[in-house]
Amino acid sequence: MTRVLVLNGPNLGRLGVREPEIYGAASFPDLVAAAERWAGELGLEAEVRQTDDESQIVGWLHEAVDTRAHVVINPAAFTHYSYALRDAAAQVTTSGLLLVEVHLSNPAARESFRHHSVVSGVATGTVAGFGFDSYRLALSALAARLGS
Repeated sequence: MTRVLVLNGPNLGRLGVREPEIYGAASFPDLVAAAERWAGELGLEAEVRQTDDESQIVGWLHEAVDTRAHVVINPAAFTHYSYALRDAAAQVTTSGLLLVEVHLSNPAARESFRHHSVVSGVATGTVAGFGFDSYRLALSALAARLGS
C-alpha cells in the first residue's frame, strides 16, 4: 500500500475551537479519522501528523524523501513565509514524490498577507477552500496521479 504523510502545521491541533466560523466545528481527531478513512478507500495508507514546530515539519518532509512517502501538507501560517519548509517541500517533489498543498479556507479570499504561498511553487498541486474536503480532494488527486 502506498504511504502518504498528511502533515499539518501550527494551530491545526486547535480545530473545532479556533475560529470555527472559518475552519469549522470538527476537531483535529475528526480530521485524522476522516483522512485515514478516505486514504484507505483510495488504496493509500495515511499517517496524519500535526505540530506547531516548524523544524518538526521540515524533519517530516526529510523523512518523506528518505522513506519514499508522498505528502499532503497544510503548512498553515508557515505557508506564507517559511523558506525552510519550502526548500524541504522542494526536496520531496524533486525526488519524484508527490506533494499536495491543502488549506481548509481559501487563502486568496482572506487577508492580503495570506495571498502568497512559498510552498505552492514547488507543490505538485494545491487544493483550498473546501474545509475537510480539501484533504479528501488532495488524497483523491494523489491516488489518481499514482494510478491507485
